[in-house]
Amino acid sequence: MENEKSNSVFRHLWQPLAIAAALAFTYATVLAKLGHAWWDDPNYSHGLLIPFVIGFILWVERKRLMSEPARPSFLWGGASVILALLALWAGTAGAELYMQRMSLVLMLAGMVVYFWGFRLLRFMFVPLALLVLAVPIPAILFYKIAFPLQLFASRCAVWAMRGFDIPVLRQGNVIEFLPLGASETKKLEVVEACSGIRSLMTLVTLAAVYAYFTYPKDDTADRGGGASGLIRMLKHFGFWRSGILVVSAVPIAIITNALRVSGTGVLARYYGTQVADGFFHTFSGWVIYIAASLLLFTVGWLLDRVHSFGRGNHEGAEG
Repeated sequence: MENEKSNSVFRHLWQPLAIAAALAFTYATVLAKLGHAWWDDPNYSHGLLIPFVIGFILWVERKRLMSEPARPSFLWGGASVILALLALWAGTAGAELYMQRMSLVLMLAGMVVYFWGFRLLRFMFVPLALLVLAVPIPAILFYKIAFPLQLFASRCAVWAMRGFDIPVLRQGNVIEFLPLGASETKKLEVVEACSGIRSLMTLVTLAAVYAYFTYPKDDTADRGGGASGLIRMLKHFGFWRSGILVVSAVPIAIITNALRVSGTGVLARYYGTQVADGFFHTFSGWVIYIAASLLLFTVGWLLDRVHSFGRGNHEGAEG
């Protein structure tokens, strides 16, 4: 009896283990470089937590995932797997890391569709989206985003300093001013690290995680969907709440970073440019990120209060 039970367990385990081993072998180099990027690039250091967050989500949702009936789509799933392999080959041949890494996301989505179908893929949307947010974007796109943010932060710093009657001159992302008691002007450069793109990437990811784990319970049934699941989902508060939270993370990150740079510029007038380096720079970054997170949570709280108030008025009118 025990032998039959162990053989049954083995039969259920060998297939997913074999697939996982094949996937790890195929994407070994991609995964190694991605892990290295998470470890070395401060802009994507949040990626180190993403596998654990995804694992936790899958563990929490394990009963719903196991109870979901499998409706495999061999055509679309197989096509996605083939397309992912072609993208991996093209990315490797062209030395394009982003394409290689995105092929991994497409491969995972294709395998879900191949073995379980599109219905289960909807449950996997958030884990896959978190993985996408942890993939470093191409350098050319990164700098096209970072440089305008640098200019915006430097303009805000100049406006703040002029508000304090501090003589200041801006040249691009370089701010030139005269510290108090100094005989010559100093330059304060708003570098890439001060552009806010780092907090932007992290805060958007935090918003996605926060939206997922605080999704309204009365809307939970609609996340799995059915034939008309997407239409039903669009009608519910939980969907729009999640979208607003993720979108609001962008202006919150940009504005709070601009306030940080502005404060640094004002303080540099009275305490010297050393406030832009070392401990103060790191400490202010953490303080501003905590403030941005609290603002994000406040947006979620306000949305919940407005929804509760509106629902209460609706129920009162019906009564």
